Amino acid sequence: MQTNVLYYGDNLDMLRRYMPGESVDLVYLDPPFNSNASYNVIFKDESGNRSDAQLLAFDDTWHWGPDAERQFLYLTNNTYNEGRVPSEVTALVGAFHSGIRPSPMLAYLVEMAVRLVELHRVLKPTGSLYLHCDPTASAYLKVLLEAVFGP
Repeated sequence: MQTNVLYYGDNLDMLRRYMPGESVDLVYLDPPFNSNASYNVIFKDESGNRSDAQLLAFDDTWHWGPDAERQFLYLTNNTYNEGRVPSEVTALVGAFHSGIRPSPMLAYLVEMAVRLVELHRVLKPTGSLYLHCDPTASAYLKVLLEAVFGP
């Protein structure tokens, strides 16, 4: 694995393409929070005062659609994921699907779950993972982390 490299792109793709198993000591994860809000970059003028100029940085909104459905099928179908998803994750994501139905929250959770499975794969047994989140989905994420990493 090449070191001192910055990868730019979807972290799921980067994890799968470039990161060998058990190669990472520390993961600090600061994902979107599923806040259902849009965030802007606000510019300042030469004097440091706030300007009317803004640029959309990102939308923290999630929708159940083809991408979320594809991730859900990957997480819950052992033939599709070729056994790379722990059975606890498969069961939990299936329960989420039954309990909260296809929804923005479920779309967020399947996108997080598929990434957490890959992060677990690349994390060394002695490694640490820190997940920064807010109350919007923290209870779901805690249960999901326990399914991926164990209680």
